[in-house]
Amino acid sequence: MEMKFTMKKSLILICLLVSISMGLLAQTGISGDLIIFHAGSLSVPMKELAKEFKKLHPKVNILLESAGSVESARKITDLKKPCDIMASADYKVIDKMLIPQYSDWNIKFVSNEMCIVYSEKSRYANQINNKNWFNILLKDDVAFGRADPNSDPCGYRSVMTMQLAEKYYKQPNLVNRLTNKDNNYIRPKEVDQLALLESQSVDYVFLYKSVAIQHHLKFLILPDEINLKLPKFTALYNTAIVPINGKEPGQKELMKGEPMIYGVTLLKTAPNKPAALAFLTFMLSKDNGMKILEKDGQPSVIPQQNPNYEKIPAELKPFVKK
Repeated sequence: MEMKFTMKKSLILICLLVSISMGLLAQTGISGDLIIFHAGSLSVPMKELAKEFKKLHPKVNILLESAGSVESARKITDLKKPCDIMASADYKVIDKMLIPQYSDWNIKFVSNEMCIVYSEKSRYANQINNKNWFNILLKDDVAFGRADPNSDPCGYRSVMTMQLAEKYYKQPNLVNRLTNKDNNYIRPKEVDQLALLESQSVDYVFLYKSVAIQHHLKFLILPDEINLKLPKFTALYNTAIVPINGKEPGQKELMKGEPMIYGVTLLKTAPNKPAALAFLTFMLSKDNGMKILEKDGQPSVIPQQNPNYEKIPAELKPFVKK
């Protein structure tokens, strides 16, 4: 009787060990390089996401490559660089530049807003507010930076903010006055401005609120009518239009103002689709990746209606609406 009981306990122990082993195998079954192109404004959360993901999948080597979203798309379309996942600061970049040739679908996942970022050492830091900021930026002894509209959504969104501000504040010619000033401080992506701000080369930067939060910088909240934040102002935002370089030399794409929504996709030619799907599932999950993104100032917009619902992998369908 005692022997039977011991054998029964042994069988239970063996089953338990097998179960644990199977679980560990499921977690570490994916491996190899995972290449992710992402917007500069996602740099901080992407590093955190990669760190947490590797705890579950230690055999995956995550290669993060930060650039302006338009530039990232061109690495795929023009340079044919291998890439598994692209996360864009503007979902329209994926729609316009990657679908349908390079990708089948695009999932909207977080939002953001434009603001004016500065430091304690910025000139007139104790005077700037959401009624006089453009006058401060136009002062001769003040320098401000912005991203390149042809490389980065933050660049064309900065110009859209200026266009909307010209109407909101009733300031004729404000866009021309701002866009003709301090062009030597235009950089390929918005996070490049942080070094200029830190070195006091510039006093202010047109930047995303999330980047200011992530880097513990001061920021000026702009009126909702111009900050590209709220869906209820979509019609107003649509009046802001900025031309950028298109897919072909000499071609122009017109980018229309909209509430800020980021998009992410899996490339058709992804070298490591199993790892990419596992990462996207982790990133888009409310209790995993989205918790990290929201902590870093990028609120979730999941789930959104998706025109390419049928083409989205089954693992990712819970994050979209039909």
